[in-house]
Amino acid sequence: MGDANVPDLCRCVPGSAPAAWTRLLRVGRELREVVYVDGVRTAFGRAGPKGIFWRTRADDLGVKVVRELLRRNPSLPPERLDDVVMAATAQVGDQGLTLGRDIGLLAGLPPSVPGFAVDRMCAGSLTAVTAGSGEIAMGSAELVLAGGVEHMGHHPMGDDVDFNPRFVAERLVDPSAVTMGATAENLHDRFPELTKEDSDAFAVRSQQRAAAAWQNGVMSQTVVPMSVFTDDGWRVADRDEFLRPDTSLDGLAHLPTPFRAGGRVTAGNSAGLTDGAAVCLLASESVARDLELEPRMRLVSYAFAGVEPELMGLGPVPATRKALELAGLSLDDLGLFELNEPFAVQVLTWCDAMGVDPEDERLNPYGGAIACGHPLAATGVRLLAQLAYGFRERPGVRYGLTALCVGMGMGAALIWESLAAAD
Repeated sequence: MGDANVPDLCRCVPGSAPAAWTRLLRVGRELREVVYVDGVRTAFGRAGPKGIFWRTRADDLGVKVVRELLRRNPSLPPERLDDVVMAATAQVGDQGLTLGRDIGLLAGLPPSVPGFAVDRMCAGSLTAVTAGSGEIAMGSAELVLAGGVEHMGHHPMGDDVDFNPRFVAERLVDPSAVTMGATAENLHDRFPELTKEDSDAFAVRSQQRAAAAWQNGVMSQTVVPMSVFTDDGWRVADRDEFLRPDTSLDGLAHLPTPFRAGGRVTAGNSAGLTDGAAVCLLASESVARDLELEPRMRLVSYAFAGVEPELMGLGPVPATRKALELAGLSLDDLGLFELNEPFAVQVLTWCDAMGVDPEDERLNPYGGAIACGHPLAATGVRLLAQLAYGFRERPGVRYGLTALCVGMGMGAALIWESLAAAD
């Protein structure tokens, strides 16, 4: 193989030839558009023995939302599904195994439908979405279920995790990085202009907007009622357990600060520990049309980014900027923002960095995790479902953002285009 024009890599491939290599170089592949069709979630329950899902298995939460998604989309033949991607932060116990395959079989999908599990902590289901989208874009799949499950009552965050002592001994991360509430206190330290009063005011708005969304029927479009067994017998879980519509600034002012004496992070301006599941249907644009599905939005771009682990909440800032750059858009092009709210101060840092007023009606118009809870790996699809509903309510809005921070110092951001606006 003495041809000087043959790339060096070709010389390493047994049996290869210049003509064969040229053909490989010429084989093009047109990436396919990925659309979001529909998404549902369970109600989000309080983690622990007093929560409504305490006696419910984590994987059964996932089974419920998968079955409901299929019921809502009767033109989707289950055998046409190409993959099931499910996330969990604690991949042990009743949310262990290969969760996507486990839930698919339990939900009654044909054995021919494969599945797998992913973990990127709070961005678990968003990572499931980007993984499934990659399969569709490359032509390896046409229809994918993507979502996440987190039963924080059965599997508290950090339980069964053996942190490598080098993290602290070699000062790879600050010890506060492994306690999410401590990272929120760090944000207050780094940005002292973002006060506890600011965080409390944001929390009150989140509760008020969530209460209005439930009252106006918004949540009935995405929350799946589920019969569950409790210490008091059978009940229907159909409402988030952290809703506090009567929350007031006076009521939040004197709550204890569990992460630091005299701190600024409280149970009132944070998301509670939560159990829940969510899943969505992704499709190639052409197959959605062929099956007469009704896609709501198209994936435009996405990005993940890293920051200092002890300042975990800053992650959505570089992720948003990177996703905007990849999309060729500016923040002004976006008409809706769905950000996770693990802590109010985390959203405030994003607002400050991006120049968005925390009271902006584009930001979390239906409330957020402070009001509904944050079941880690399930939260991302909740954001998508609320964004899709927001697009429907605002036909003049073309682009929107879903973003969240991720434990150990990361951020995720996905930009979507409303198909109603695009038409």
